[in-house]
Amino acid sequence: MATLDDKLLGEKVQNYCSSSSENNSDDENEPTTDTRASESKQNIEQWDGTSVNTGPKGVLRDWQRFKQLETERREEQEAEKLNLMKKLSLNCRSQIEDEEAKKEEEELEELLHDDFLKVYLQKRMEEMLTKIKSLPVFGRVINLNSADEFLDAVDKEQKDVTIVIHLYEDNNSSCEAMNGCLTSLSEDYPQVKFCRLKASIAGLSKHFKINGIPALLIYKSGQIMGNFVKMGKEFGDDFYASDVETFLIDHGLLPDKTLVPSLIRGTE
Repeated sequence: MATLDDKLLGEKVQNYCSSSSENNSDDENEPTTDTRASESKQNIEQWDGTSVNTGPKGVLRDWQRFKQLETERREEQEAEKLNLMKKLSLNCRSQIEDEEAKKEEEELEELLHDDFLKVYLQKRMEEMLTKIKSLPVFGRVINLNSADEFLDAVDKEQKDVTIVIHLYEDNNSSCEAMNGCLTSLSEDYPQVKFCRLKASIAGLSKHFKINGIPALLIYKSGQIMGNFVKMGKEFGDDFYASDVETFLIDHGLLPDKTLVPSLIRGTE
């Protein structure tokens, strides 16, 4: 019968007959229990984390790890292929796209041809002249004597006409200077509708009549484009038509005549 030592050492000593000398020799050559335990502990400390042929569980774990690595490697390869395809798609054009691009370039060259540009500019000039000729001509400052006239001057005018309305009061030096400036500008811009209306007739407050005038209201297509009050502080008590003209041009409310072709201005 196997002893406890036999079970611990894994030796099968059953059914063996040996002399005492052989037993002694075997005892001398055979490692002791402490030596085997020390070697086993050393092997455990040197284990690198992998198991080979360690039984069904170890084999299964190795197989699962192998499949995981294989899946990760496949995903990396697919990602690399996808990135490569994206790069190629950005840098490559089909034959149809090349033909379309070439056609667009030819059309652009045709558009940039001198003869075409001349015809195009001439056509645009004719359209602008026709549009300008269709606008009414004023050439003076229109006095508005009631709130209804004020509304009609704005709402019943053509949508392409710019309307400049001066809110003023008598015996005000800045208002008098503004009236003179608008009279001069109405002659220079005959197709701009310049009007003036007393603040008291418009029903404005006493505070506005004292502190808000002279004021300029600019309308187009029934919509207010500019609303400027206390213009005396902007220009001072003494100013000129050129100052008001520059102010309105800078705000995009009057056309800059230096940019208008002479043919449209009606000059040689």
